[in-house]
Amino acid sequence: MPILKTFSRAWSGWRSQFLDILFPPRCVGCHKMNVWLCDDCLEQIPRVNPPFCTRCGNPVTAGSLCVRCQTAPMQIEHIRSAVYFGGALRQAVHQFKYQGCTALAKPLSKLMVESWRQDPMSVDLVVPVPLHTTRLRERGYNQAALLAQEMARQVELTIDEQTLVRQRATSPQVELNAKQRKQNVSNAFQCSSDGLAGARVLLVDDVCTTGATLEACTMALHTGGVRSVQSLTLARAR
Repeated sequence: MPILKTFSRAWSGWRSQFLDILFPPRCVGCHKMNVWLCDDCLEQIPRVNPPFCTRCGNPVTAGSLCVRCQTAPMQIEHIRSAVYFGGALRQAVHQFKYQGCTALAKPLSKLMVESWRQDPMSVDLVVPVPLHTTRLRERGYNQAALLAQEMARQVELTIDEQTLVRQRATSPQVELNAKQRKQNVSNAFQCSSDGLAGARVLLVDDVCTTGATLEACTMALHTGGVRSVQSLTLARAR
């Protein structure tokens, strides 16, 4: 598995450099040349600001917890997201995730670092949401891992990409409703060892919609002996 991940990272880097030569980057927001996401467009992406549920991060109009977290809270301790999913950010994530534009990991991770520095969490290390090996071979990289690597480097946290694994392939979540999303990822993850036992984990992913994937990861991490799980995602669906 480490060899596969190393090769995937190298291949995605070579591919990105080759494509940049053939097709010079243009900002996904304003089409400015030689940059994938310019500082002006980055600044205009709507940030996720309070008031929001202190547990799941959903917007609230009163109180500290949303209705769901008051009645049926998830196992994950906190979910935070840097920005809202839409506009230029939607285009950036699409190119980053599906078009091989791995260079977008750096500007997108800036948004996560900004959010982290405003509201840091007490964690020991970062764990990205893993892809199944089949999807990893198809895509050549794990977008959550690229974000996690960039963020962890900037905030000086260690990262673990080995312990949490996706043990079965799942359907894409994008076209599923909340109930289907939960069923789709149920028991999809596991810990390959007890190497994270007692640790406080920051789970990183690209987009949070219902939180089903983050919760499924949390359950697997708890089974593996993790002390607590919090999450920071790049974006959140409105």
